[in-house]
Amino acid sequence: MDTDRDLLPEGLKDRLPASAASAARVTRAVLDVLDAHGYDRVQPPTIEFENSLASRMAGIRLRRMFRFVDPASLRTLALRSDMTPQLGRIASTSLAARARPLRLCYAGQVVTIKGDGLDPARGRLQLGAELIGLDSVAAAGEAVAVAIEALGAAGAKGLSVDFTLPDLVDTLAAKALPLAAEQVEAVRAELDAKNAGALVDAGGAAYLPLLEAIGPFETAIERLAQFDTGGALANRIAALRQVAARLGGKARLTLDPSERHGFEYQTWFGFTIYAEGISGLLGRGGSYTIKSNGAGRADEPAIGFSLYPDDLIDSLAGAEQPRDTLFLPLGHDPVQAERLRAIGWRTVAALGECCDARALGCTHVLQDGDAVRL
Repeated sequence: MDTDRDLLPEGLKDRLPASAASAARVTRAVLDVLDAHGYDRVQPPTIEFENSLASRMAGIRLRRMFRFVDPASLRTLALRSDMTPQLGRIASTSLAARARPLRLCYAGQVVTIKGDGLDPARGRLQLGAELIGLDSVAAAGEAVAVAIEALGAAGAKGLSVDFTLPDLVDTLAAKALPLAAEQVEAVRAELDAKNAGALVDAGGAAYLPLLEAIGPFETAIERLAQFDTGGALANRIAALRQVAARLGGKARLTLDPSERHGFEYQTWFGFTIYAEGISGLLGRGGSYTIKSNGAGRADEPAIGFSLYPDDLIDSLAGAEQPRDTLFLPLGHDPVQAERLRAIGWRTVAALGECCDARALGCTHVLQDGDAVRL
């Protein structure tokens, strides 16, 4: 028996009714919060020219993308693995003349050639927002606050935010703690791996105190400030404190200033969001630069975030109670049924004698004009 035609590729899955309904509600809740804060939704295509997706931001990894040749143009196309570069293109082209800061949001599926670390998923839902044309503490604070509000509205509980400084090593290596060009990447990698011995071997002994500036925000930021005796990080430390103050206890805050995983194109500021009961991260964001298209426009700063709510959706779907559904028997009054739907009832109409209310998942049946619980 040939069953291959019914298989899905590794790392991809269907969303069945309960999960699909949960996904729709989470997406709607997040987009409603973003809209309330003035973020306009855009819908870029799933497939673009490879060069367009790869050239807008530093650190975009082409090897994560499915690529193929377009039979019409004979140019290489790519299936998006991240929607953020697409918003950079839109901001730099179709919306180039719009006033800044430009607030945009999005929702859609992204696909990668392989999963990330221990997560085998290759297809996932990405929701997010970008604040384009401004790189400031106020913009950073808005990005984190709006992301937390959106996840809370979607049903996430016990949120925590982990701050990082993606360009930390580059900033220190430039003057305060000089490194040879060939040492920078190694020191950055060993700090990220939290490997003290390898960090020393890579020539980064002076960076060892950064491994202590990790943990609950207030304690870690003080250690980072004590480490920064030359003041190279003073502005960044002050900015992190202002962003943390804006959150006002809405989430638990931690700091890992040397964290680099997932921050390939972020600049001075980055953050990751987690939630109670969810094993993986729920979101990631920070500051970055949109590269110009070479048509007389300068590079443009931006701050934004991406949410990956699939695990949250699965959790919510598993805890959901069945919705009240009204069975409409053969011969029911269609005008009355329309009125019932208008006041919020979900109905399932019988299409023949074979239709059974319980088997079809109904909780009520219409009898003599009234909804009677089964």
